[in-house]
Amino acid sequence: MALNAATRAAISLSKVQGVWLLLIAAVGLSTGLICTLLQDPIVARLAWTIATLPILGALLRQVFRSLRRGDFGLDIVAALSMAFALAFGEPLAANVVALMYAGGQMLEGYASRRAAREMTALMGRVAQTAFRYDKGGLQEVPITEIKAGDRLMVRQGEVIPVDGIVVTNQALLDESALTGEAIPRKHGVNDEVLSGSTSLAGVFDMRAIRPASESTYAAVIRLVKAAQESKAPMARLADRYGLMFLVVTVSLALAAWFVSSDPRRALAVLVIATPCPLILAVPVAIMSGISRCAAVGCLVKDGGVLEALSRVRVAVLDKTGTLTHGMATIVAIKCAEWIGEDELLRLAASLDQASGHVMAAALISAARERGLNLALPADVSEFPGEGIEGTVDQRHVVVGGSRFVERRVLKGSPRAFLSGRSAGEAVVAVAVDSVAAGLIVMADPVRPEAIGVLRRLRDAGIARIILASGDRLEVARGVGEALGIEEVLGEQSPASKVDCVNSARHFGPVMMVGDGINDAPALAAADVGVALGARGAAASSEAAGVVLLVDRLDPLAIALTAASRTIVIARQSVIVGLGLSMAGMVAAACGFLLPVQGALLQEVIDVAVILNALRALRPVGSESKSGHGVPILP
Repeated sequence: MALNAATRAAISLSKVQGVWLLLIAAVGLSTGLICTLLQDPIVARLAWTIATLPILGALLRQVFRSLRRGDFGLDIVAALSMAFALAFGEPLAANVVALMYAGGQMLEGYASRRAAREMTALMGRVAQTAFRYDKGGLQEVPITEIKAGDRLMVRQGEVIPVDGIVVTNQALLDESALTGEAIPRKHGVNDEVLSGSTSLAGVFDMRAIRPASESTYAAVIRLVKAAQESKAPMARLADRYGLMFLVVTVSLALAAWFVSSDPRRALAVLVIATPCPLILAVPVAIMSGISRCAAVGCLVKDGGVLEALSRVRVAVLDKTGTLTHGMATIVAIKCAEWIGEDELLRLAASLDQASGHVMAAALISAARERGLNLALPADVSEFPGEGIEGTVDQRHVVVGGSRFVERRVLKGSPRAFLSGRSAGEAVVAVAVDSVAAGLIVMADPVRPEAIGVLRRLRDAGIARIILASGDRLEVARGVGEALGIEEVLGEQSPASKVDCVNSARHFGPVMMVGDGINDAPALAAADVGVALGARGAAASSEAAGVVLLVDRLDPLAIALTAASRTIVIARQSVIVGLGLSMAGMVAAACGFLLPVQGALLQEVIDVAVILNALRALRPVGSESKSGHGVPILP
């Protein structure tokens, strides 16, 4: 969590001892007040003193550990105020400070844990063991022993331990921890399933495709840990200001004592500075903002990235897999009268089972979605980059580019079926028994949410949007025109995308959004790199500062708005809280506030600061409008 060392220690203290220390302080204060009413001031002062000592002792141990680490936190002020109150015969003030300090630390600990709820809940879903088929039987083994190729059994209610492929039965999975979708998803045989998902019905077998350390959920957990252990630049700035505030506080207290010769004025100055909004507002707000982003499927790696995200003014977007789905789909099937669309697709997909081409995978997937029964091909010959031919159900089938197929037909021409072609479309020609049978028109469609997301990015402060694609310029321009992006760059290599990011920085901080290995250098070069999908290329997820855990762009627009609002809330809390504290300290130095009154006033300020910082947890307006504010955790 983005908390300084002293604050982390205080939160740890509040978990273990906080309740008892708070009870001791409260019982002591109550006992003393009752004795005062019974006109027994000696017992009252003794009760207040005894109730203060345990809190002061625990706090001094904290301060000593912090000083050994070189952390001069404002907990020193709290220790000084309690110690001086006891030394100068103000046990009631000391007890009030102890009570308020113990209560404040518990409140801060609760706020921080509340802010981190979406982040830490991910950690509890890691599977520890799995059932692996071994020598004809099942054996429960640690997930660290699972290797690619191992066959596993997953029972109902179990979390999938590693990424894999379904090999038997149908899997019904709750993938909300990864995708944010509350509706369970069905997976058939040969479908890929991701670690971290939960099986909701029946038993199925799967084959591991990568070890646990390289699986999707392991990558997410690494990112979560990095986010929790990070420290934002704004939080580090708060540490420096905290030291300055400590010096100002002690100096003002000594000056008030020197001018008035009244040690109670110095004590009042110290107690009103205990603790300080500076060390409460920033970490709670930053962690709240990161948690808000995580709740909609956008994992921000650390507080520094969140701050950088709030300053972004230029967005460089990859096309394939980012603005489009990254997988070709069938737009149209144009076939001869003697063969139907389904039969043309079935023959082409059956032959393409012997090919590793990305277009072949798209044809096979489309055929299976239509429920077509694919046959095993025979006598297959593949010509890389051109096409493939072979025998399917005793028929000679040729699939590939128009020129490749045209050279192998005796009757007709694939070009006869081509009546027009839009930018970004590709055609797969098919011939059966040396006769041109038709064309399958395919395209990588623009994501349906892309136009709305780009509009919301502009609303969130993005002044310039650049489309940088590795595809041909005319294809990239077609997508740019469809989305209203004026600046389009095509045929971009990884090095060219880095140059694009560096050039765009002239207009302000740059955000690069991509999903492939070729995008990793540009993601690392940008002020903020955003990788689309934790199941995408590992290199892009590692290079990026932000990872979208859902296969949509919507969370990015929400995260931009949440980041900007979080920084505004943090600064607002610091400015207002410090202003009120300084005003109270001046009033105390001038004799207008007694030590007890100062302690009560400061606690009111601290509570207000924490509650204001927690506003960063609330859904932003665009979430409720878009309907994508569904938490990613069950």
